[in-house]
Amino acid sequence: MPRVVVFLGPSLPLEQAQEVLEAEFRPPARRGDLLAAARRGADLIGLIDGVFFQDCSVAHKEILDALGMGVKVVGASSMGALRAAEMDRYGMEGIGEIYQAFRTGRLVSDDEVALTFDPVTFVPLSEPLVNIRHNLRLAQSSGYIDPEAADALLQIARSLYFPRRTYQGLLAMAESQVPGWEKFRDFLEREPADLKAEDALLALKRLSELAGQSSCQP
Repeated sequence: MPRVVVFLGPSLPLEQAQEVLEAEFRPPARRGDLLAAARRGADLIGLIDGVFFQDCSVAHKEILDALGMGVKVVGASSMGALRAAEMDRYGMEGIGEIYQAFRTGRLVSDDEVALTFDPVTFVPLSEPLVNIRHNLRLAQSSGYIDPEAADALLQIARSLYFPRRTYQGLLAMAESQVPGWEKFRDFLEREPADLKAEDALLALKRLSELAGQSSCQP
């Protein structure tokens, strides 16, 4: 059985990930962690979460070195999506909508996936902009808000520094600035989506497929 290592944090609860894939789950990757996993015998590496601003992030060179050692590297959702969009030409495999958005240039900033989280439990303490964008699109397509309100809400979300970017903060600012803002609140109460979690699940299922762990898939 291939040895699978996955770097996972706030994008998906560990318990949910373990239902999909039998792997060695590690905290969000710092610089050197991915290469160290490859050197210690990992056959498959899933890069989902990694540090951004609080420490040095995963280096492109260590991904190249791991690929050169014959390790399969799959990225999605957060840091994994960013690095896969930059490294897929060298053999890293990207999974999911967020990866595709970075690969095609629809998204370009690390700020899109950045958030703060509890360092012990990895519970998110802020909301990544990519999730807010996604829910605004869904709310608009479902008829909750019009394009003007969606754009105005997005501009407010973008103006917030990522540690302070929450739906509560967004709606508090929107109350005095965006007509019909309460319709987006209604949408969030009924039909919220988590694009980062969805992409993380897709990546875990892909790793399960690569590892031949069909019995672990739901």
